[in-house]
Amino acid sequence: MHWLYYVGRFLIRVILFLMSSWQVKGQENVPEQCPLVIVCNHLHVVDAPIIAVSVPLKIIFMAKEELFRHWFSRFVVQNFGTFPVRRRGVDREALRQAEYWLKQSVPLVMFPEGKRSSTIQMQPAFPGSALIASHLGVPILPVSIIGTEKLYERLWWLRRPRITVNIGQPFYLPPTDSKLTRAKLAQLTDSMMKHIAELLPPEYQGVYARGENAEDRESK
Repeated sequence: MHWLYYVGRFLIRVILFLMSSWQVKGQENVPEQCPLVIVCNHLHVVDAPIIAVSVPLKIIFMAKEELFRHWFSRFVVQNFGTFPVRRRGVDREALRQAEYWLKQSVPLVMFPEGKRSSTIQMQPAFPGSALIASHLGVPILPVSIIGTEKLYERLWWLRRPRITVNIGQPFYLPPTDSKLTRAKLAQLTDSMMKHIAELLPPEYQGVYARGENAEDRESK
């Protein structure tokens, strides 16, 4: 890893300690360094670095390609342990990168919703995370984050908002084959996202609240 990866993690911890009430629950659920897809809801641009210091593993992120267009942004995110992905269509290069890192036993962090929620509630997810985990047969570690939406408020650092990262139990999705259908992939994605929703208060669960399913959302 680049020096920025280690320096950045140190600085993030200092900032969180001084300017927020940061809490991590469930660290005992994190397995030792191994192939692992870590999935999380998404509220703020700082979610990624907060996850980086909350999960006690060396990890890498898949992030939207827009972050790589400016030289400074590209320098920061790339050296912090990130590679780009197109959010629309199938990005085969991103899939190859994901497979490469997972085969190196480096956990991969993904935000399946593809963008930050503007309402704190979970939004319908893209299927890429479930597809990768199922195709490669690696476990998924569900993680939730709450409180970072408060960082949009003015003078938030004076209030030291509570930020909570909750780490759930790892689980496996059924393996995929060449006959994986769109409907089946939607079901796998739905199952994965509900593991995240279970770690969140009801007001954050959005379309993955108890009782909702993929068919319901397709009909809306």
